[in-house]
Amino acid sequence: MSTVDPTLQSLDESVSLLRSTGIGSIRSFAWRDLDDPEAGGSEVHANEIFTRWVHAGLDVHLRTSALSGGSIEPRAYRSEQRGGRYSVFASVISHELTHRSPPGSAVVEIWNGVPWFSSLWRRAPGVTWLHHVHRHMWDDALPRPLNVAGRYLETRLAPRFYRGSPVVTLSQSSRLEIEQIGIPAASLTVIPPGIHQRFSPDETMRSTFPSAIVVGRLAPVKRTLETLRALEPAHDRHPSFIVNVVGDGPLRADIQRWIADRNADWVHLHGRIDDDHLVRLYRQSWLVVSGSQAEGWGMSLTEAAACATPSVATDIAGHRDAMTNGLTGILVPTVTDIGNAVGDLLDDTDRRMAMQIAALQFSRQYSWDAVAARQLAVVALEAKRRSSPKS
Repeated sequence: MSTVDPTLQSLDESVSLLRSTGIGSIRSFAWRDLDDPEAGGSEVHANEIFTRWVHAGLDVHLRTSALSGGSIEPRAYRSEQRGGRYSVFASVISHELTHRSPPGSAVVEIWNGVPWFSSLWRRAPGVTWLHHVHRHMWDDALPRPLNVAGRYLETRLAPRFYRGSPVVTLSQSSRLEIEQIGIPAASLTVIPPGIHQRFSPDETMRSTFPSAIVVGRLAPVKRTLETLRALEPAHDRHPSFIVNVVGDGPLRADIQRWIADRNADWVHLHGRIDDDHLVRLYRQSWLVVSGSQAEGWGMSLTEAAACATPSVATDIAGHRDAMTNGLTGILVPTVTDIGNAVGDLLDDTDRRMAMQIAALQFSRQYSWDAVAARQLAVVALEAKRRSSPKS
């Protein structure tokens, strides 16, 4: 596995190293922008890092598909949304193949299922961010035979073109999955995401009745509806138990129908909320719960941990690194096992309180400032490598 130079201790040092190679700007390509109604952890990750890079003096330009709804918020970096959900890939690649790269720039490709194949067309130094392998997520996202084609593209075809290019992922468990699709360990760097300082504990806000929070896009891969079904036994054991669901997406109507059909007034569907509201819900909750099928990193688990809220989550790549099983929360084999695990923790006050303390301590190792510095160091070291005279 490749490593980041340990002598690079700050973002300023990473910027200085990058500028010493003649580079002062970053061009990035991602499927979605943070303003997109279906934005999730990948978009939060890019926004936190790019904002810090701009504040450190770099020019950052993010190119994504067109916004499918809502408004475009002003950002520290330039964000350009053009093209359809899938046509944007062909549009960008054809443009990059026929135009010269702006001088003094580097490329950050964000590979979210469908790759941009930047290793083929970029003439500038570049890095790819690959958070996790989608595999069975293709079955939820596309009908046959498109799901088969998407899985083949991601796991069989595309990796051949990234074997000699730096790839950064979020967790050790995701790194292992990426190695399995053919990208060698020597090309991979693991840099976990940070936690914004807004996420902090306040025990005066903890609810007096048992409660949990589920955070994420209401999309098949997150398995929110399956999670709510699994939590019914916990509610049966604790009739005062409530669940706050935060997020929006294509399955919102299905979840609303389920709540109405089951008369599940213990489930509160909040939709997309602002950061202050999210922090309040984390602080109020006894547990954060995730039944997701695939994650590069369980960001809701570490955000909740920073608010001293333990987790119950499925045992998948990404979740395994975002918590310590048995210490800061519990990993369960399948989504159907969530209810019993939650019910047991609601019964065991001493264990849950110990997990609160451990979760808070665990969260303190993650800083977005450090992440921004380390991510830029990978770009800078690749630029330095490419600019060095060949022996």
